[in-house]
Amino acid sequence: MAGPLPLGDPAPTDGHLPSDLSVDPAVPFSAYLHVPFCRVRCGYCDFNTYTSSELRGAKQEDYATTLIGEIDLARRVLADAGALRAMDTVFFGGGTPTLLPPGDLARMLDAATDAFGLVDGAEVTVEANPDTVTPQVARTLADAGVTRLSIGMQSAVPHVLAALDRTHHPDNVTTAVAAAKEAGLAVSVDLIYGAPGETLGDWEASLDAALALDSDHISAYALIIEDGTKLARQIRRGEVPAPDDDLQADMYELADARLAAAGFDWYEVSNWSRSEQQRSRHNLAYWRGNDWWGFGPGAHSHVAGLRWWNVKHPAAYAQRLAAAESPAAGTERPDEASRTLERVLLLSRIREGIAIADLPAERRTRVAGLIADGLVDPGAAVRGRVQLTLRGRLLADAVVRELTD
Repeated sequence: MAGPLPLGDPAPTDGHLPSDLSVDPAVPFSAYLHVPFCRVRCGYCDFNTYTSSELRGAKQEDYATTLIGEIDLARRVLADAGALRAMDTVFFGGGTPTLLPPGDLARMLDAATDAFGLVDGAEVTVEANPDTVTPQVARTLADAGVTRLSIGMQSAVPHVLAALDRTHHPDNVTTAVAAAKEAGLAVSVDLIYGAPGETLGDWEASLDAALALDSDHISAYALIIEDGTKLARQIRRGEVPAPDDDLQADMYELADARLAAAGFDWYEVSNWSRSEQQRSRHNLAYWRGNDWWGFGPGAHSHVAGLRWWNVKHPAAYAQRLAAAESPAAGTERPDEASRTLERVLLLSRIREGIAIADLPAERRTRVAGLIADGLVDPGAAVRGRVQLTLRGRLLADAVVRELTD
């Protein structure tokens, strides 16, 4: 399970938005639907997920109906605030959304579409464990309006999967991708690098396997050791080595080179696609600071600068909705300094970068030093934008500190 929820102000039990909130109807609106169930907890994961032994009375078979209750609440709240907009993107994340019957996912999508509407050409993504994707599942999702499947490959090397506590068989990634393509779905695969015992050769094998799938999009994330996870405890006890920063940097550079050679272009530090049309529009909505409502236990929402987050446990979430109350646990309105930091942090990670004019005035002169250090593209800076070089992507956190501290 994830760590504690953020501190914040109490959330209203009816879920209503503050009367002085000014919502821009031109800002795109997205929906995130959290499915918090997993068969096994991966050793590195600190997401808000639960295995069957941790549900304390909450039932997977009731989950779709429960979440639809929050969709109904959201429609009322947004309508009262004059903030109803059609969804530009929808994302089912987890957990493992495909642990639920595909018909349940379809019901949730139908409810959200009925409540808010979908823009023409909306992107609808479902995350999936490779072992849970069959041709029938893929067809049912496609028929329901899903457009994209994001498959958790993580690695093609058995001992790396074992180090991550991933239980799927590598061969099932191939069959899952084939099923998704046959159903007409766009396909993304997710990779993780830097697991204990993973070599550069192992990582190269995983990249080659991912490229052989001929997917539309590849995400590659450096393994981060989160406090409270099984892997963090193993490292603390000396049972496995901690990730090596230099090796992870070598792995990133190898990924970028291999993906570029195969026709993929980076558009965010950890994400590559074959074309601009195949980028994850949902993730771009987060990075660009658009509005979204997060449905489900522990899900976070953002509308017009207001943030709130739901109670974590599925049982508590269900109890709130059964009592006709909002499941929100807390809310906050970040101040201008916090919003600036977040804007720089997120926009600097994407290919378009951030306008120099949008940086704090006293930090704009530091761009020249970042260019001299090879972290920021000089041509882009002449055009008025901070865009990361390859070296800058490797040191993105340092760039943000320089532009905000």
